[in-house]
Amino acid sequence: MVPSWSEELESPFFWRAVLSELIGTFLHIFLCCGSCTGWLDGPPSVVQLALTAGLSVASIVWCLGNVSGAYINPAVTWSKFITRRISLPRAVLFLLAQCVGAVTGAATLKAITPTHAHGVLGVNTLNPDVTPWHGFVMEVVVTFVLVLTVFSTGDTARTDMKGSGPLAVGLSVTLCNLVAIKYTGSSMNPARTFGPAAVQGNWDNHWIYWCGPLLGGSMASLLYDNVFSANASVTKTKAYLRDKNYTPGEHYKRPEKSADLKGEEAEACL
Repeated sequence: MVPSWSEELESPFFWRAVLSELIGTFLHIFLCCGSCTGWLDGPPSVVQLALTAGLSVASIVWCLGNVSGAYINPAVTWSKFITRRISLPRAVLFLLAQCVGAVTGAATLKAITPTHAHGVLGVNTLNPDVTPWHGFVMEVVVTFVLVLTVFSTGDTARTDMKGSGPLAVGLSVTLCNLVAIKYTGSSMNPARTFGPAAVQGNWDNHWIYWCGPLLGGSMASLLYDNVFSANASVTKTKAYLRDKNYTPGEHYKRPEKSADLKGEEAEACL
């Protein structure tokens, strides 16, 4: 059961988590946009941009994941909210913190970067040969991959994973950047686009970078939670839709067969 407004707002841990999201998003935008600046040695390569984004996410999730989850992405925040993992106040304040962190990160980078190296300051732009709708589909798909990775690595009912969750998420970001940079600049994160766009005043095709990630994240989170998760079941889905005390990951696991039933099955095989 998610906490109420009063429970969240009165908790110091809630505000610590909000601060974590603000700082985490600030760092992510500063680092990612910093790799996009145009110095005299030429524009950055796709590999450089993809690795910077992936390593940034992996590092921040590793450092702040225990504080707030280190979502640093409105699409992830929205996905956690619609799957009833976080409360409405947490979703709203996280979203605001992420947007503020994104703007301040981009503004700080612009302030310390020589004018000749500003370039577009990391603003996501659509390839001239790609239509807005094609760009929208690309953002849906790559965000689907990212959020599917986030939910699968965070599945507490799984017992088969032994590796690093932050590294897995970071690698998925790197992968999706390698694919999508030539199409849309590869956002997967509305805050990643919003911060530099607000600082630079460039809102061209901005809707793509909100609608695409939010839709892709919604599809991935609902599909994983209700079909692919280790404790997915019809009972869990019904509880998600009807039970106000629904808690994903802790309840509604597939029922184990009772000892009596197992005995009856054994006798039937004799």
